[in-house]
Amino acid sequence: MFSTFISSKRWVILLAVTIPLLCFVKINGVKAKEIFIRPSETDRGITQANEPHLVAYNPRSAGDGLLVFLTGTGGKSEWMPFFGMAAEEGYRVISLSYRNTPAVAQVCIGSGDRLCAQNFRQKRIFGSNVSQVITDTPADSIVNRLTKLLRYLSATDEAGRWGEYLADGQPLWSRITVAGQSQGGGMAAFLAKKHTVARVIIFSGGWDNQGQPGPVQPGGIAAWYSMPSATPAAVWYGTYHVQEENAAVIEKTYGALSIPKDNVISFRRPVPPGGNPHGFGVYNPANAQEWRRLLGDGRSNY
Repeated sequence: MFSTFISSKRWVILLAVTIPLLCFVKINGVKAKEIFIRPSETDRGITQANEPHLVAYNPRSAGDGLLVFLTGTGGKSEWMPFFGMAAEEGYRVISLSYRNTPAVAQVCIGSGDRLCAQNFRQKRIFGSNVSQVITDTPADSIVNRLTKLLRYLSATDEAGRWGEYLADGQPLWSRITVAGQSQGGGMAAFLAKKHTVARVIIFSGGWDNQGQPGPVQPGGIAAWYSMPSATPAAVWYGTYHVQEENAAVIEKTYGALSIPKDNVISFRRPVPPGGNPHGFGVYNPANAQEWRRLLGDGRSNY
């Protein structure tokens, strides 16, 4: 069984076979590495959300950049056009498999707890036992999954130079760009609040509220968006499509995150038939020019 993605510049064939798996993807005619690794292969303590991580990079153009991408609710770590652009720009790409259900909005809206969203994200990202609304374990946390994956890659893929993104066995955040879509965008933002990352890119991410019932309103966004940030504002980037249901709230959260206005992209191109404006930012190859701007140069960002 296989599926294909074809455009004028790149194609990929993903094979559904035993994991871990090494495949290849052509980006602008150049063969690039693609590796699928189940989280449990890197840490036996990981028992939930065991869909494989996706790792991809072009050995001929790889620079110093590492892009760690977090999918939205229910998403799987599979190839998307944005990753092809990242590899072209010199990044190693990790689409990290993590426990992305339930979503923040599914458990925190109407909870009456103003800190619900903040504690939810703290637990899911760092494994801290600060929330009882989700059952994520410390081993299943985003940071543990990334840490164990980088250690695994450092030991098994020497050509990838993965050890450069570790310091004393822990992620070297200053060398890592974090990005994500929807729930994953909110996770990237929260992580960048706590650690000084190289760059943060949010695709339609985050409309956490303060626990009140009803639709999220721009004035009712969660307080964590305004927390002090370890990552400088100049390297924060955010996107959304103007036709999204929560466009006004997303725009408000970007303001609360202190993302410079010049670093916010509001997509206005028509959404292709059958498409979803919420996923427009990462899936539409027409965004190539904006993607280059968001990514910078993966060879010299550091």
